[in-house]
Amino acid sequence: MLLNALLVLLSSRCVIKSEPSFSAVDAGLFGGSDKYDFAVEVPAAGMDCFWHFAHQSGSFYLMYMVQRVTGMANAHKLFVTVTSPQGFLIASKTAAVGQMNFQTEVTGFYRMCLGNHNNQFGGIRVFLNFGVIYEGFEDSKKEMEEGEEVLNSTLANIEESVQKLKNQIFHMWRHYNLIRMRTGQDHYLLLSNLNYITWWSVTQSFVILLSGYLQLLVLKRLFHTNSSRPRC
Repeated sequence: MLLNALLVLLSSRCVIKSEPSFSAVDAGLFGGSDKYDFAVEVPAAGMDCFWHFAHQSGSFYLMYMVQRVTGMANAHKLFVTVTSPQGFLIASKTAAVGQMNFQTEVTGFYRMCLGNHNNQFGGIRVFLNFGVIYEGFEDSKKEMEEGEEVLNSTLANIEESVQKLKNQIFHMWRHYNLIRMRTGQDHYLLLSNLNYITWWSVTQSFVILLSGYLQLLVLKRLFHTNSSRPRC
C-alpha cells in the first residue's frame, strides 16, 4: 500500500511539472533559441496550420505579412490563431500584418493556424517569421554546472554581457523585420492597384471600340440598298 501511494504521488508531481529536469537537458534535449522564416500559400477559403515545439518559460513570437493575393481574391486580411499544447486559445489576430508575443507556460507543441476565410475564390501568399527565445537558458546552464570546475569570473561576466547583447540585437532585428513587412505590404498593394487599373482601362477601351464598331454596322445596314429605293 505504501509503495502504491508513493507511485501515485510521483505521477501526480510529473503531471504538474511540464519542463524536463536538468539531467534530461544534459542528455541532449534542446534548450536554446530556434527561429524560422518562410513563405506559404493559403488556398481559397482554406486554413493552414503549423506546430512548433517550445519549452516553458520561453518567449514565443510570431510575425506575419500578407504579400499578395491570387485568383479573384480582394481581401488582404488573414485570420491567425495560436493555441497551447492543451488546445487553449492563446492569441488571435485578423489583419494583413501582425505580431504576437507571449510567454510559454507549458512544454509542448504550439499550433499556429492561418485562415483565409475572407476570400472564397482566391489564395493568399503569407510570409511567416516565428520562434522561441530562452533568455534565461544561460543562467540555468550555470546552475547545472554548479559543483564542477569554477570558471573565471571575468570570463563569466563577459559571456553574460555578450548573451544579453545578442538578445537585444535579436529584438531590434525583430522590430526592423516588422517595419520591413509593413513597407512590403504597401509595395504589394500598389502593384495590385496598378494591375487592377490597367486591366480595367483595357476592358473599357475594348468596350468603347466594340460599341463604335457595332454602331457603324447598324448605320451601314440602314443605308444598304438591294432595290431601287433605299431603306432609309
